[in-house]
Amino acid sequence: MRSIQVEKQLLENVKPFKLVKYIAISSLIVILASTVVLSGFISQKAKELLLKKSEQYALLVAENLNHQVFYLFTLPTLVTEGEIRLSDPDQHQRLDTVVKNTIHGLSVKNVNIYDKKEILVYSTGGGKIGSKGRLGSSFQAALSEQPVSVLSPGKSGFFGFAPKGGRQVLTTYLPMWVEKPLSWKKGRVLGVFEITQDVTRDYKTTRRFQWIVGLSFLLFVGLLFSTILFIARRAERIITARNIEKHKLEGKLHQSERLAALGEMIAGVSHEIRNPLGIIRSTAELLDSRVEGERLKRFSSIIVEESSRLNDILTEFLDFARPQLLRPVKCRVEDILDKNLLVLEAEFHRAGIDVLKHYRTGDYCIEADQDMLYRAFVNIFSNAVQAMPEGGLLSVETAVSAGRNGDSRVEIQVKDTGGGIPKEALKKIFNPFFTTRENGTGLGLAIVRSIVDNHNGEIEVMSEEGGGATIIIRLPLTQPESEPEGDASQ
Repeated sequence: MRSIQVEKQLLENVKPFKLVKYIAISSLIVILASTVVLSGFISQKAKELLLKKSEQYALLVAENLNHQVFYLFTLPTLVTEGEIRLSDPDQHQRLDTVVKNTIHGLSVKNVNIYDKKEILVYSTGGGKIGSKGRLGSSFQAALSEQPVSVLSPGKSGFFGFAPKGGRQVLTTYLPMWVEKPLSWKKGRVLGVFEITQDVTRDYKTTRRFQWIVGLSFLLFVGLLFSTILFIARRAERIITARNIEKHKLEGKLHQSERLAALGEMIAGVSHEIRNPLGIIRSTAELLDSRVEGERLKRFSSIIVEESSRLNDILTEFLDFARPQLLRPVKCRVEDILDKNLLVLEAEFHRAGIDVLKHYRTGDYCIEADQDMLYRAFVNIFSNAVQAMPEGGLLSVETAVSAGRNGDSRVEIQVKDTGGGIPKEALKKIFNPFFTTRENGTGLGLAIVRSIVDNHNGEIEVMSEEGGGATIIIRLPLTQPESEPEGDASQ
């Protein structure tokens, strides 16, 4: 249930960042859509420019063609023959020569000439001479001296161009007029030029350019999108990890608060119990010295033994509950370890446990509270003895190692050859009141961890069921300076 609540809290904390991520992605989508629209707009403008350029080209062709036809065909024919009859093969041949010589080398596919009644009077493309055209409004606009251009096919793609492989033909209708010598003014309109241009190559070039522009925009947006998405995912992972760490710290804080309240209660209860317990024990010892009879002495000794055991339990409770004020002094870890091993030597011998020491710290000293470390190692060695009821090997090693910040630390390893710790219990061994023994309080390793934490150190347990256990403690060489009590209280 708690894990579900934590997950919900994590999701709520990540929501604001996810909103930012979605806004960023939405913005990129808008940019992408805008890029496509912009490319289409540019393509359409390019199409219009191309159309305008072709119209101007057709206008120049028409002006030149009108000039050549008027001076090289119309005027000479009227002077020599009095009238123009294009049905006359000779006149038609002369006109055809003039027109083809004029458009030779130009980008003109076909030229048709219509009279004012929309009758086709000349064609370079094999049109039926004398047929009635169906040019509609384009013809009437040209007669009114308003050039008109029609692009075919009219169907175009998204970017304003015909689908790939299609041919683009521009047909321009322009007036055919009477030339006035030595004047820039035009005479009356005689008919209409229909000039057809194949603009497929120009359209292909422009289309290719537009594809380059469009793909460049898409590539840029894609790279931008990938970069922002990568940054967003990385930031989301960092924020999630920080939220998880935050909840872990909050959990530890709540647990510390609960344990502090529990410790205060235990300390009060232990003090209340310890006084009458001392009276019971002293009375039992006095009774044991005065009574006669084996049966009465056995009862009194049981009272002394059990009251001593209960006193030891109360001592553990008080060690766990009372605030531990660190009083660091310069000392050597090996001296504290030797003191512990010497005190427990008789117990080791009785349990059939051999002790192997391997000290490698040299002349290093640390700043530590010797009494606290002594109590910590007493708990560790007692657990090792209880883990090897049939005897075994206890290995104690020390060395100097590098810490996370590059500072030197003293590392102590205590190994036993007992039955090991089950995997499911390994995660709980530092929890207060957790024990795998029937008569244990479950406070030994909790007290050890508290002492190590007070020394700004680290503790680690490695074990496999049936393969013994190793407890590793790493302690800094120096302790940070604490604030004076007077300052701390202010």
